Amino acid sequence: MSRAKSFGIDAFALNIGTDNFTDQQLDYAYQSAAKNGMKVFISFDFNLWKTGQAADIGAKIKQYGGEDAQLKVGDQVFVSTFLGDGLDLDTVRSAAGIPLFIAPNFQASNAAAADGAFNWMAWPSNGANKAPTAASNVTLTDDDQAYISALGGKPYIAPASPWFSTHYGAEVSYSKNFVFPSDLLWYNRWNEILKLSPQYVEIITWNDYGESHYIGPLSSQHSDDGNSKWVNDMPHNGWLEMAKPFIAAYKAGSLSVNDHVERDQIIYWYRPTLKSAKCDSTDNTMKPADDSTGNFFQGLPNGADAVSDSVFVVALLTEAGTVQVSSGSNSQTFAGQAGANAWAVKMEIGKQSFSLTRGGQTVLSGTSLKDISGDCICGIYNFNAYVGTLPAGEPDALRSPNAFQGFTPGLSSGICQPTPSLGTVPQNATVPTGSAGGTSRVTVPATISTPEPSGIATPLVQTTTLAASSSSSTTQPSAPATITPSTTTSASRDGSVVTGLSQLFPTNCLQVGQVWAGLAVLDPPAKCDGR
Repeated sequence: MSRAKSFGIDAFALNIGTDNFTDQQLDYAYQSAAKNGMKVFISFDFNLWKTGQAADIGAKIKQYGGEDAQLKVGDQVFVSTFLGDGLDLDTVRSAAGIPLFIAPNFQASNAAAADGAFNWMAWPSNGANKAPTAASNVTLTDDDQAYISALGGKPYIAPASPWFSTHYGAEVSYSKNFVFPSDLLWYNRWNEILKLSPQYVEIITWNDYGESHYIGPLSSQHSDDGNSKWVNDMPHNGWLEMAKPFIAAYKAGSLSVNDHVERDQIIYWYRPTLKSAKCDSTDNTMKPADDSTGNFFQGLPNGADAVSDSVFVVALLTEAGTVQVSSGSNSQTFAGQAGANAWAVKMEIGKQSFSLTRGGQTVLSGTSLKDISGDCICGIYNFNAYVGTLPAGEPDALRSPNAFQGFTPGLSSGICQPTPSLGTVPQNATVPTGSAGGTSRVTVPATISTPEPSGIATPLVQTTTLAASSSSSTTQPSAPATITPSTTTSASRDGSVVTGLSQLFPTNCLQVGQVWAGLAVLDPPAKCDGR
């Protein structure tokens, strides 16, 4: 909560299914958000809900619409969806019996029926939920304009996402294996957002590890549906760092981020291997699997040919300076200007080093914890991104044991161990005393929520609200990322002593009266009520 708040996030989308623990999860989310001055709203996931359940959906909205932490537009309860075209909105309103502001993830052609609309497609595509091709390339700008035109002046929730890669094989029932080209998307999209100035922006996502677009910490306690194969040792906290001045610029109505850069930072990201790596003999997707969704491909992920073998670098500079990037033996130097700068450097196997100098003095310098490898890490095609920063952030790793519970199935025997393997600080990291590059960090609790908005948007007033999608269920059988809450409930109660995270499944948080007595190497779980 405190981390999201400190970066300017206003609300969290709590995407829900029809699980028997949903109400308890929502109770925790709303209570915790209220305690922390945050806002949340429900997003109904139509992978699980059906359009014929309009009355049940209205009843669920009514159940939580009066909570203090509920995001509202004026006096209207804000509600959204993932998919859901064909939902009878009049029946939803009637069943809820309270004023609603419904902004669903309908297709653009159906968006006019609602009060606003959320566009979930945050990556360039071929228009059919796969990577773009020479014959069909639908850009985010294309999608933006389609929604804006269809809405006819009603509020548009624009998406922003840093990455997309998923790699589930036959070891699970929700097999899918494809990527969208992301490269410098996160940087470019935020610049588009500043020029577009939509009334709302929704970040996809805070914690969907399965599709690799999480911007929240790995250390948040969560269950593993098999994604740890490509998520282990792959922190993404730097993407939130990069977004911070853009979020400030968006809320200020600025067209440029440059006036909102407050300290020197280098944020960099790259895949752990070249896309030419040959992993077929050991990859988890080589066994035949159910492809009823059209999202499963064997071996190299669908869309791999659309991504670049590059190291991507964003330099946020308070003054002009010289940035050097070394990928293996490939070293390049760039003249960075005050404000935000971005470059792509051809990636090579080996160490990845970065530096900023100014006036003959080293301001930032360090070597990433993650080398680019010529081998198939854990034997699989891993198209997730490793994200690092200078100054270096705090260590961030998956927590045992729940975060690795789906790690081994699908992997070749003995090829990889379910444990974090990175060091704790980048090699040779240098931040001179008193430098503008100095940084402080906020300890991140496991419970997720967001800050009190600087101004809740209304349909007729151009104010801004920033939301982040969050996910507790990455086991959905359909394609794109889910947007559900990262919450669960405890299986052990009544003042019991808890010694392992498995006792807390599925919530991974402590109930009232529970005491953590687990391994000292693990941070204690957060309390479910946000205390």
